[in-house]
Amino acid sequence: MLSLNMLVGLAFLAAVSTADDWAQHVDVFMGTQNGGNDFPGAARPFGMVKLGPDLLQQGADAYAGYLPGGEFSGFSLMHEQGTGGAPKYGTVSQLPLVGHIEDPLSNITVPRAGADTGSVGYYQAHTAEGVEVELSASARAGIYRYSFPRDSDEENHVLVDVSHVLPSFRGQGLGQHYEGGNLTVFADGHYEGHGIYNNGWNEAPDWTIYFCGYFESNATSNKTFVAAGASPSVEQPGGFVSSDSETVRIGALFTFSDDEVISRVGISWISSDQACRNVNNEIPSGTEFAAVVSDAVAEWNAKVLSKIQTTNTNETSLSLLYTSLYFMHLIPTNQTGENPGWQSEEPYYQDIFTFWDLFRCGTALMQVLQPTAYEEQIRSLVDIWRNEGYLPDARSSNYNGRTQGGSNADNVLADAYVKGVRGSVNWEDAYRAMVKDAEVAPSNTPVDHMATDSSTHEGRGALPDWLELGYITPKFSRAVSRAVEYAANDFSLYQVAAGLGKGEDAEKYLNRSRNWRNHWNPKQSSLGFAGFVVPRNTTGFIATDPLGDSGYWADPYYEANSWAYSWADVHDMKHLVELMGGPETVVKRLETMFTDGAKGSPGIIFDPTNEPMFNIPYLYHYVGHSDFSVRQSRSVAKRFYSTGPTGLPGNSDGGAMQTWLLWNMIGLYPITGQTTFLIHSPWFDSMTIDLGDSKQLIILSSGGDGNGDENIHVQGVTVNGQPWTKNWLTWDDIFADGGVLEFRLGPTPVQWATGELPPSPASE
Repeated sequence: MLSLNMLVGLAFLAAVSTADDWAQHVDVFMGTQNGGNDFPGAARPFGMVKLGPDLLQQGADAYAGYLPGGEFSGFSLMHEQGTGGAPKYGTVSQLPLVGHIEDPLSNITVPRAGADTGSVGYYQAHTAEGVEVELSASARAGIYRYSFPRDSDEENHVLVDVSHVLPSFRGQGLGQHYEGGNLTVFADGHYEGHGIYNNGWNEAPDWTIYFCGYFESNATSNKTFVAAGASPSVEQPGGFVSSDSETVRIGALFTFSDDEVISRVGISWISSDQACRNVNNEIPSGTEFAAVVSDAVAEWNAKVLSKIQTTNTNETSLSLLYTSLYFMHLIPTNQTGENPGWQSEEPYYQDIFTFWDLFRCGTALMQVLQPTAYEEQIRSLVDIWRNEGYLPDARSSNYNGRTQGGSNADNVLADAYVKGVRGSVNWEDAYRAMVKDAEVAPSNTPVDHMATDSSTHEGRGALPDWLELGYITPKFSRAVSRAVEYAANDFSLYQVAAGLGKGEDAEKYLNRSRNWRNHWNPKQSSLGFAGFVVPRNTTGFIATDPLGDSGYWADPYYEANSWAYSWADVHDMKHLVELMGGPETVVKRLETMFTDGAKGSPGIIFDPTNEPMFNIPYLYHYVGHSDFSVRQSRSVAKRFYSTGPTGLPGNSDGGAMQTWLLWNMIGLYPITGQTTFLIHSPWFDSMTIDLGDSKQLIILSSGGDGNGDENIHVQGVTVNGQPWTKNWLTWDDIFADGGVLEFRLGPTPVQWATGELPPSPASE
């Protein structure tokens, strides 16, 4: 039965007006420093335009355009969210300038004056030349407002530089290149054109973006320019410039007598005509700048931020909650109707960075919060396979790549399938796409210069060994981390095959999902524990240092060590517990990962900065110690996440980090590819999650401090009013039709979960 306080809380939530402004709690600068690489500029949910600053500082990659230092090289309409690897986009740029400009295409940069500011749908910066720059955006267009110095004798300019991109200084061969384009300034003063670019973190070949820009003020002059190589810019008469070479840059300089200049710019992947339609449909001439900001806030509140409501009033927690919701919805990009690759009636989403990061808990939360958009995203994945031959593990500028480990779109599809995503998804086609990943090795073209052995473009590059041997030898890079992921991918095929009634396939892929065991060396030891996944060849296991074997593209383990990857195949967890020596040893081993300097380890083995560690704090559930999962996961959340620019422990990775934090707040953790959710402990006294179609999940707790800091231990749980003794539940229990999940919390652990342990399907 619900207590009086709980009923009061529910009444409060029901009374909350839909006009409430949850956007006020969003800190757009959270995670912009300390390697978080969050994008702080103006955007809409899943929008093509992400309008923000491009800062240039030698030696520092501005992954999403922003840096706390450096100088402005432009303010561009296209950015990614939270990526690593190397910058992408920074295209369709403007830069306000003051004074006489003799050589506009000479890589001009302007110092900033003071710290930038921003909020949902709004960005503000000041240049050292006295210009205030304000930005806002719709889905496929952006608006700039420039306030130039008043009562100045200097000329006011806006530079449009078609060749502008975000550079990379990492020396990995992933820097972007401009390859040519054109620009026309028409008699009415508006401009159109396109640019051709390539490379970036996904090693993309040439791609083209079209643009169309208008100024609400009449320019006193406009001039087009060409700059060849290191030669100075040369003015070109006639209002048209074109280039088919990366060495020939093009641009235009617009000069104004007005102190305030507003610019509207649309983009398109299809044509400049479409770019003009985009801007004129979404930000018509005469639109007030403030109206665009207001519309952005309203859209974020209605479509995203209102999806989770709570009675909590702690501003720090509210900021973490709503800021995390915000950043997880910046990508993928909804590019439906803007697909330059093929004609289709299906939705089209891209800018996927990356399923290697997102499949563990990000895509599961997207399904909960955005069921309609998520079905569209699943359909888009299948359509990419139909037209390009493989599912993407990552995708940007309409190009698959790069694949870090397995073919993890398989995991995403399986997770959606077992949790009931149907609608217009063609699951027979989806399964065929998964089988292509599982059975056909992709061509190793183009060759990845950082790992030349096999494709990192799509699919499973190390598939020949996997099919022939049941393990992966070191002739393939990332052999161990690929093997444990291929096993999980095959489990995903088992799930969908079983659901579709394909019995023989289901048995085959379930057996293959156990092949991670072929990398298990029971004699490999570290810190007093025996048994780790290790490299192997046809003659046997290869010794490693489980504490120090983390590597990168060409190494056996990718971005995490064998301490981490030995826990990866949760679908076979019961067997893993046996291999490790039983429940008591598993608890000791997990505790060692969180102990600073345990038995001589260099600090804490658990690494909160990268996704292979995401599941680990919750694995105590599988040995009957959900109380330990609560303690460790809450410690990670409170220690490594905070408000402010350094608030993330590592790359956001397209919102992956933010979704991990959100699940911790909710009090559940998803097991990808299964219907299982591990029960831990919620932060707040009450939380209501809008599941769509008039369904809600209500999460209530009593006995805690209302903020997840004290009294975090579960004393008892009820599900839809019934006492619950398992430390897990399923999708159907509370998500399929909504439900009520109620916790009693207290200061000390108790053994409340006496029921069966979470399922381990491959171990049966």
